[in-house]
Amino acid sequence: MYTPRAFAETDLLELDRLLARDPFVTLISNAEGVPFASHLPVLYSRDGGQVTLEGHWAKANPQALHSGRALMIVQGPHAYISPSWYTDKEEAARVPTWNYAVAHLTGRLEASEEEGFLASIIDRLSVRHEAAVGSDWRYEHDNPRLRSQLRGIVGFRFVPERIELKFKLSQNHPAANVLGAADGLAMLEDPQSHEIAALMRERLAHRAPD
Repeated sequence: MYTPRAFAETDLLELDRLLARDPFVTLISNAEGVPFASHLPVLYSRDGGQVTLEGHWAKANPQALHSGRALMIVQGPHAYISPSWYTDKEEAARVPTWNYAVAHLTGRLEASEEEGFLASIIDRLSVRHEAAVGSDWRYEHDNPRLRSQLRGIVGFRFVPERIELKFKLSQNHPAANVLGAADGLAMLEDPQSHEIAALMRERLAHRAPD
């Protein structure tokens, strides 16, 4: 991923925040020189610098047979930035851009069809998401009809060897431009614009004065 120094992030707390916000990733593998992508919910955990992500594919998904290195993309909020919000738009000939937060994780996939592992993934995914939709559904391993559904999936564990975080939040602009763009975003109805505005102000608050 192309990441200018101004936009590089190294604090893994920011990865925690991205995956707490949206634990739905793009997983890209390679088979015979051809990239293949799946879009999947994941379970995320971190112990210090050790990151682990788990999930599953439908057994019919060809990616369940792929081996070797893979790329996982974690998408954060993003928003269009209008040059009209900058204080120096005329003298600096400012142009539109896009601000965003994203993570690229590179590592190896470990696939498994072990029943206990698959049951754990389904159970933990339901715990993670059912309450958010007002439901109390849970996976019941003692229910043979539910247990039989495990035959239709393949689980995976993904431990990144490399983690790249890019938070492009106008850090390369004067403070006045950052504040002007954040104010412009805050006036929009789009929730993601509000998220980006908050991130921009947060970064600015920890920046040395211009």
